[in-house]
Amino acid sequence: MTDALLNEQIIGQIREAFLNLKEPVAIIFFGSRENFDYCDDTRRLLEEVSGIDDRLTLKLYDIDTDSEAAKRYRVDKTPGIVIAAMNGDQISDYGIQYSGIPSGHEFSTLIQAILLVSSRESGLTPQTREFLKNLQSPLHLQVFVTPT
Repeated sequence: MTDALLNEQIIGQIREAFLNLKEPVAIIFFGSRENFDYCDDTRRLLEEVSGIDDRLTLKLYDIDTDSEAAKRYRVDKTPGIVIAAMNGDQISDYGIQYSGIPSGHEFSTLIQAILLVSSRESGLTPQTREFLKNLQSPLHLQVFVTPT
């Protein structure tokens, strides 16, 4: 049996945050046999997080053998994580994606992303929504973080 990544205190804090979950969320993981260490740790972390609340569903894919799913969710790096809305069997991709293990400060960002998708509300101002609605070409935004 492998030791848990999250201790009871952290699980309690996450459980308390998840009291604010409004709608079901799909956590979609893409791993690879070639990046085993980080993929295995990331999968284990997501299993522990998704096991905290029944409104979370974890879907596991291999980026090589499940290439159609990777293409559908635009995942090209492993470990890859998509946080999506779930309504029954219907999954709605909001474009929230992580590449790499969400450790350190990025772990709280992962929890916040789950809560955000669960709310089905972006929190954007009407002005920002209008600006985005008027974009003429796709916008690809990436944020890079180096764990320290």
